[in-house]
Amino acid sequence: MAVTSIEIAEHAPYAGGEYFGDVGAYEQLDGTVHFAVDPTNPANALITDVDLVPRNQVGLVEFSADFRIVKPVDLQKGSHKLFFDVVNRGKPLSLLRINSAPENDPMDPGNGFQMRRGYTQVWCGWQHDFPTTPGFLQVHIPNASDANGPVTGRIAVTFQPNEASNSQMLSDRGHHPYPANNLDQPDAQLFVHDYVGGPSTLIPRSDWIFGQLKDGTVVPDDTHICIASGFEPGKVYQCIYTTSTAPVVGLGMAGIRDLISFLRYSDSSGNPCTGDIQHTMAFGSSQSGRFLREMLYLAMNQDEEDRTVFDGIIANIAGGRRGEFNQRFGQPSNTVEASTASLFPFADIQQVDSETGVSDGLLSRLIARGKAPKLFLTNTSSEYWAGHAALTHIDATGTKDIVPSHTVRIYHFAGTQHSPGVLPLGHIQATGAVGLHPLNWVDWRPLMRAAVANLDAWVSENISPPANKHARLDDGTAVPTDSLKSVYDAFPGFGFPEHLRNLSRYDFGPEEGITENLPPVIGKAYPSLTTTVDQDGNDVAGIRLPDLAVPLATVTGWNLRRPDTGGPGQTHKIMGSTVPFTLTRQERQESGDPRPSIEERYASKEDYLDRVEGVAKDLTAERYLLEEDIERVTDMAAERYDLLESQVAEPQPADD
Repeated sequence: MAVTSIEIAEHAPYAGGEYFGDVGAYEQLDGTVHFAVDPTNPANALITDVDLVPRNQVGLVEFSADFRIVKPVDLQKGSHKLFFDVVNRGKPLSLLRINSAPENDPMDPGNGFQMRRGYTQVWCGWQHDFPTTPGFLQVHIPNASDANGPVTGRIAVTFQPNEASNSQMLSDRGHHPYPANNLDQPDAQLFVHDYVGGPSTLIPRSDWIFGQLKDGTVVPDDTHICIASGFEPGKVYQCIYTTSTAPVVGLGMAGIRDLISFLRYSDSSGNPCTGDIQHTMAFGSSQSGRFLREMLYLAMNQDEEDRTVFDGIIANIAGGRRGEFNQRFGQPSNTVEASTASLFPFADIQQVDSETGVSDGLLSRLIARGKAPKLFLTNTSSEYWAGHAALTHIDATGTKDIVPSHTVRIYHFAGTQHSPGVLPLGHIQATGAVGLHPLNWVDWRPLMRAAVANLDAWVSENISPPANKHARLDDGTAVPTDSLKSVYDAFPGFGFPEHLRNLSRYDFGPEEGITENLPPVIGKAYPSLTTTVDQDGNDVAGIRLPDLAVPLATVTGWNLRRPDTGGPGQTHKIMGSTVPFTLTRQERQESGDPRPSIEERYASKEDYLDRVEGVAKDLTAERYLLEEDIERVTDMAAERYDLLESQVAEPQPADD
C-alpha cells in the first residue's frame, strides 16, 4: 500500500475523557503518516508534475502529512464508520459546522453529535502553503524539477485590499508566497480592475517593484510587491510574474486517498483502525468542499488497487467550483473567479458546453467505471449569488434543468450565507471584510446534521435520502439574479449590487494543470441564476428554515461592501445580510418600509414561536431536520425575537 508508516506522536483522552451516550469515551491520536506513491500507476496519472519529482530506490515518490484520529476507546461500541473531515487551510471544520462547536476551538466536541453516532473521525493535512499554526495539519511535498533544474513558469496572484497600503504579499491570507525568481523581471505585469470581472488597466512596470515598505524604507523582497501610489481599497489587483518553485500540490489528494484506504483496508498492526471500518464518509466545507469536487473529478476516490475510498461524500458550500488543487504553481486558498477553479464542468452528469464544444461531467470518470459514490451537494444562497451554484443543476445555457445522477442529491439551504449565522449581529467578517448590513443570522448547521444522518443511512442501510430541494426553471423558481433588483430597491436603504458575480469561460491553455495563458482568454459568461424571492426578499425555493417561513427579517446570501472600505456597490464573496423588520406598524410607516412589521405578522412572541415549532416539525417529517433539533431551532428563534424586542428605543423625557 502507498502508506509506508504511521508515527503516533501523541495519544490522549479526547475532551478530557467525556462520555458520549452509549458510545462512551473517545481518544485522540496525532502524528505523521508517510507515503510512497507509484507515479506510473494509473490512479496517479492525472497528478500534475508527479513525473517530475525525485523517486526513491524503488521508483516511488515519497511525501508525508500530519494526521489526527478521534475514535471510540472501545471500538465495539462505535458504529464501525469512518467520518473524514477535509481540513480547511489546515483547520478542522466538521466539529464547527456539524457539532456547532465554538469557532475559537475547532476540536471542541460541541453538542457531541458525531461522537454520539459512534464515528471514528479522521483529519489529514493536504495543503502545503499556509503558515504553521498549532493544531492545524499540513502536507509536506516535494518540488518539481526537470533537466534544466527547478520547474519555472508564470503565476498570477490576485488580491482585493480592504485597507489602503503600499505593499502587498504575493499570496492569499498571509500564506507562504511563491517567490519571484529574480527581482528585475521586466516582463512582470500588474493589472488593476475597478471591480471583480471588470476591465483591466495595466500599471506601468516602472511604477512598482518587488519589495515592501518597512519603517518608511522600500526593501527589495521576492515575496512582496510595492507601489508608491498605494493599493486602493476595494479595487482588484493581479500580479503576473515568474517563479521557480513548483510543489506538486496534487499529492495532497493522493495522501488523503491513501490514508483512508489504509485505515479501511489494511490489516497491518500499524493501522489504528484494523478490522473496524465498514463504511466511510467524507465532509468538506467551502475550500474543502471544492477539494472534494476536484478529487471526484480526477477519479481519486479509487486507490492504487482500484478500491473505493469514500462510500459517501458531502461537498458543502462549494457551489459549482473546484480549485487549484492539482495545478502547477497552484494556490489552494485562491478564491478568484478567473482561475482554473472555475472551469467547466459544474454538474455531476456529462454535458456539452455549446460554446466550446467541451463534453464533460464532474463524475464522468467514476461513472464510466461504475464507481460513483453517494454524493450530497449542499449550498447556501451565497454560492448562488456568487454565480455558480445553480450551474450544478441548470445547464450551461441557463435554459434547462439538469436531472442529477441517481447517486447525487442537491440541496439549497435557503436564505443562508456561506458561514452559519450567529448572534450577536455584526458587520465584520473574520477576514476583515466589512458589510453594509449586519451579517446573515441564519444558522444552517441543524440542516447539516440531518444531511449527515441521511447520507449515513443511504451509505450503510441503502435508505434513500429526501428529494433534491432547490430552484428550478420548470416551476419558475429559478430566475436570473439581476431580475430581483426591483424587489430590494423597494426596501429603504437596502441597495442592490452594481456588479453581480458570475463565471465566464476561461482558456488557460491546452494542458490541464498548467496555466499557459495568463491572464486567461475570457469567453462568454455563464448564466447567473438563483431562486426567486417573496415580498420580503426571502428565498422561495430550497430548504426553508423557520427564519424564512416565519421571518423576523430579510435574510440574504449577499451583502454590499461598506463604502468606507472601497468598492461601493460590490458584493462580498461569502457574506450575507440580515435586515430586520420594524417592530411596529408605526415604525414601518414612518420609514416607508413595505415589509409588514413584526406586530402585524404575529399576535405575540408565543404565537411566533408556535409557528416556528410547526415549521420545524414539518421539516422533520420531510427528514430535512432531525427531531433532536426542533427544540434548538425554536430556542434560536426565541433568541432572535428577544434581540429585536430589546432594541426598541426606551421612551425619552420630553426635555431630553
